[in-house]
Amino acid sequence: MSPTCPPAAVRTQVRLPLRFPDGFVAASRVITFDGLVDGREHLALGFGAWATPVPRPLRVAAVPLVRPHSECLTGDVFGSQRCDCGAQLREAVERVSAAGGLLLYLRQEGRGIGLYAKVDAYELQDGGLDTYEANLALGHAEDERDYTVAAQMLHALGVRHVRLLSNNPDKASQLERLGISVVAQDATAVHLSSDNVRYLAAKARRGAHTIDLGVTRTSSPGNG
Repeated sequence: MSPTCPPAAVRTQVRLPLRFPDGFVAASRVITFDGLVDGREHLALGFGAWATPVPRPLRVAAVPLVRPHSECLTGDVFGSQRCDCGAQLREAVERVSAAGGLLLYLRQEGRGIGLYAKVDAYELQDGGLDTYEANLALGHAEDERDYTVAAQMLHALGVRHVRLLSNNPDKASQLERLGISVVAQDATAVHLSSDNVRYLAAKARRGAHTIDLGVTRTSSPGNG
């Protein structure tokens, strides 16, 4: 294990059947952990071979598809169109289910600044700032997310090599530094709407996300 990635341990594994509003269903297993460095309640959801209970620590031969997904209450729960988070979550569950792997649900709202600060940032964005400028204006960094807990969870599950489902190069570089080999990086779809186009453009321009705003695609054929 990387010296910068303290050990964590699997705490609980429980079957968790999922059903989305569009009718998509997936079998999963939710996994909790002890020893995560920030003390927050992050989760791993296992799909495919990773949804089947096996002796701990988990060991599956194939390299898993892994989606580190940052919590977004407004997008994931309420369907906000100001971002693409809810659509990315829905897409990730379907793709990870098909490929077999893990979705890491990370409690780092608003790129790590918290829910209330994110709403404050929305107000500044309504005044003309982009999503990164708004964070800076509030006294935060552009992106305060630290993926040490993601690496801890993967190490605890016996995962050393991943296919990463993400448009964000920072996720790959942080995981590599923390002892997780990213053997491939698969882009997520572009979930473009009239309400999030400035947000996505800022992520592409300032965060180097691999987002082609000339392509619009829904998260799944059944999502409409």
